[in-house]
Amino acid sequence: MRPTNSPTRIFNFSSGPAVLPLSVLEEAQRDLLALPGVGMSVVEISHRSPTFVDILEEAAAGVRELMDIGPGYAVLFLQGGASLQFSMVPMNLLTAGRTADYVDTGTWARRGIEEARRVGAVHVAASTADDGYARVPSQAELRLTAGSAYTHITSNNTIEGTQWSGIPEVGDSPLVVDASSDILSRPLDFTRFGLIYAGAQKNLGPAGVTLVIVREDLLERAPDNLPRMLDYRTHTRANSLYNTPNTFGIYVLGLTVKWLRGLGGLDAVAEANRRKAGMLYAEIDRTGFYRGTAETGSRSLMNVTFRAGGRGDAALEKAFVSEAAAAGLSGLEGHRSVGGLRAGLYNAFPEAGVDALIDFMREFERRRG
Repeated sequence: MRPTNSPTRIFNFSSGPAVLPLSVLEEAQRDLLALPGVGMSVVEISHRSPTFVDILEEAAAGVRELMDIGPGYAVLFLQGGASLQFSMVPMNLLTAGRTADYVDTGTWARRGIEEARRVGAVHVAASTADDGYARVPSQAELRLTAGSAYTHITSNNTIEGTQWSGIPEVGDSPLVVDASSDILSRPLDFTRFGLIYAGAQKNLGPAGVTLVIVREDLLERAPDNLPRMLDYRTHTRANSLYNTPNTFGIYVLGLTVKWLRGLGGLDAVAEANRRKAGMLYAEIDRTGFYRGTAETGSRSLMNVTFRAGGRGDAALEKAFVSEAAAAGLSGLEGHRSVGGLRAGLYNAFPEAGVDALIDFMREFERRRG
């Protein structure tokens, strides 16, 4: 029986910060006052202590194992989120006289383009803006620059609910991927990436940690006058300890990586994610009362975006969000820029929550349809 003073957990569909594995939260709770054998909390120990260095290195090793990344890549734990990476990537990789290719698939991809243009020449190799960002481009639509400094894509578009089903071919151009909302959600050939970055707050841990994995041969592109904190070489040489990192965030990220490995790795994680999303999309498609906003071939497994009342009824959707929250289903409102409804189904989101949402959707349709 749950203790009477135990908090009641609801189903959290938020796009981020998002749901974490319950077992990870429980372990962090147990260790918060004092790490075993240390006598201090993880939020109190020095980031340069042997205890924390072990925590950091174990987290990095777990990431390498899950992603099957060997030598030749640096694994960094930074700060500033993907928004800072929008600037750091071109500052480090977009050398003078060269052009970076960017693929425009939504709000965050567009933000990356805007920041890169502050640094150097940018070519938009493809855009689905004219389609309302309801899909990602096909391979045939990409118009890549010969000899580009790199090619940048956003693997999952959180606001628009679209996702690349695979990795596009970009030739010899280093592929840079903003994977903030689908990192470690499926197996990919990560060695095809020149650089991949992700905020932790969706699939990896709490807000405040940014995972960056960069091919080491690309590090020497950075100009010598780059501010130290914006230079990947600074953090690589210091093992992510040049300044005080988010110690608690890295600790929880390490626990989450262990949890993912315990599930059976990324093949098992991907199967669970396909099953959860498939159940919800099937319900959306069952009648005309709900309508998915992303084209079928580009639908995200992480962020399911949809409208209620056919083409979308703002008043009806507001009622949906309010009544769902009262039923213990939180965070279902769409992004303020597009409206509608959105369900975040990240790695740690339980299948029982999808079942509960489907039951609610059917009852809501019965009453309002």
